[in-house]
Amino acid sequence: MKLAMHITPDIEAPLTHAPIGAMIVERTGVITWANAVCATLMAEPDADRLRLGLVFVWFGEQDAETLRQMFDVFFSAPIAQRDPWTRKFVLHATDGSRPVISLTLAPVAGEDEGRAVVYLRNTTREITAERRFSQMFETLPLGLVVVDAKGRIAQANAMLASQFGHPIEDMVGQPLNMLLPERYRDAHVHQVADYGAAPESRMMAAGRDLTGLHASGREFPVEVALTRFENPGQPLFMAIVGDITHRKRSETALQQTNAQLEEFTYVASHDLRSPLRGIGDLVTWIREDLDEALGKGALPESVTHNFDRITQRIERCEQMIDDLLSYARAGVRDTKLHRIDPRELVEEAMAMAVIPDSFEVEVDVHGKDLMAPRAPLSTSLRNLIANAVKHHGGTAGRIRIAMREEGRFSIFTVEDDGQGIPEGNEERIFKLFHRASPGTDGDGVGLAFTRRMINAHGGMVTVQGNGPLGGATFEVHWPRILLRETDDE
Repeated sequence: MKLAMHITPDIEAPLTHAPIGAMIVERTGVITWANAVCATLMAEPDADRLRLGLVFVWFGEQDAETLRQMFDVFFSAPIAQRDPWTRKFVLHATDGSRPVISLTLAPVAGEDEGRAVVYLRNTTREITAERRFSQMFETLPLGLVVVDAKGRIAQANAMLASQFGHPIEDMVGQPLNMLLPERYRDAHVHQVADYGAAPESRMMAAGRDLTGLHASGREFPVEVALTRFENPGQPLFMAIVGDITHRKRSETALQQTNAQLEEFTYVASHDLRSPLRGIGDLVTWIREDLDEALGKGALPESVTHNFDRITQRIERCEQMIDDLLSYARAGVRDTKLHRIDPRELVEEAMAMAVIPDSFEVEVDVHGKDLMAPRAPLSTSLRNLIANAVKHHGGTAGRIRIAMREEGRFSIFTVEDDGQGIPEGNEERIFKLFHRASPGTDGDGVGLAFTRRMINAHGGMVTVQGNGPLGGATFEVHWPRILLRETDDE
C-alpha cells in the first residue's frame, strides 16, 4: 500500500491536526517533531516529550532492525525516487500496550534529503475485526464459500467441507462446479458471469430447488444466498450454503400426511355415507312395516323411542363425516389476502357468533390494519367466541375480546369468566372429536378445526385454562408479516 503525500513548506501546520500519527525524523532516526495523535499512540502525555528521541526505541528488536533497513534504503535513494513505503509493525507504547500500526515513510516535499515524514496509523481494530470475521467464517453453522470472478473457490469453511464431503485443501483453487451435479455445470458458468456483471445480495434461484453434489456422488437439497465479498484486489463473491435435507423431508412428510388425510376423508365420505343411508332407509321401512301390521300408533313408546335414537345417531354419524371433510379442508391455506380492519373483523365475528343479550362483551382492539385471508381469520374468531358462550357453564357472563400487535404477529384474545378448563386438559380440547363439555351440543370438532386452520396460515392458537377473568383464555397469533417459506408455498 502506498500513500502519495504532499507536504507544504510549512510542514508542521497541516500535520498538527491530522487524524493519524505523524512525526518528522532525521535520516538517523531522531524525532524532530510529532503531533498529538502520535503521542497518544505511544502513550506519552505530551508530543514534545518525543522530540530528540530515537524512533527505533519504540519497537521490538526485530521490528527496529527492519525499520533501520527501511531508513537506509529510503535515504540512499535520490530524493526524486523516494516513494512512500508502508509496513506493519508492533509499537511498544509507554503504558505497556502493543498496538499494531501501519507505518508509512514518506519524503518531505520541497526539502533536502535529510528529513522524512513518518505516518503512524493504529490498525489494531482492523486486525481484531479480521480475526473476528475469520472466527465467524470458520465457526458459523452454515457452509461458506468465497469464489473469484472465474468461478474458482478461494476460501471455504469447515461446515462447507462437512456438507460436501471434501477436505478444504482439496476445494481451494478448484472450480465451484465441483460442488454441482454434472447436468447443472454448463448453465452455472453463465450464471456466475451474469452475477459478476451485476452483483447483489440475494437468494440463488428463488422459486427453484437447488441440489448439491456430495463427494460420495449423493445429491442433496441446498439453499444458497449470494453476496459480494469486499476485496481490494479482484472481485470476490461469497455464497452461504444451507443443507435443507431435514427440512425437505419434513415438508414432504407433512405434504404426504395432508394428502393421506384428505384422501381418507373423501373415501370415508363416500364409503360410509352409503351404508349409513342404507341403514337409515332400513329403519324407516321397518317402522313403516310395523305401523302397517300393528296399526298407526300401536308401537310401544319404548320401541318408538329406540327408533328415534337410531335415527338421531345416524344423523350424527353423517354430521361427523361432514365435519371430518371440513377438518381436512381446513389444512389448505387461503392465498387471497385482504386489507382487514381488526375492529371491524371482531364486530363481524361477534355478530355471526350470536352472543346472548345476557352476556356482557368488552372489546379492546389496539392495532393497525393487517393483510390476511379474511375468511379463515374471521371463522377462527367466530368459533372461539361461540365456544366461550357454549362452554361458559352459565346463562349469563362476561366475554372480553382484545387485539394487540407483538413482533410480526397480530394477537387476538378471547377470554371469559366461565368454568374454565380443568388443569391438564389444555391440549386435549384441541383433539379431533374431543368434547370440552359433555353436556353441550356438538361433536368435538370446532377447536380442532380452528387450530388446523390457524396453523395452515402460519399462526398458532394457545389456551390458558383459568385466565384473568377466571375462565378460559384463548390467544390467536396471526402473522401480519409472512415468512419467506410461508409466502412462497
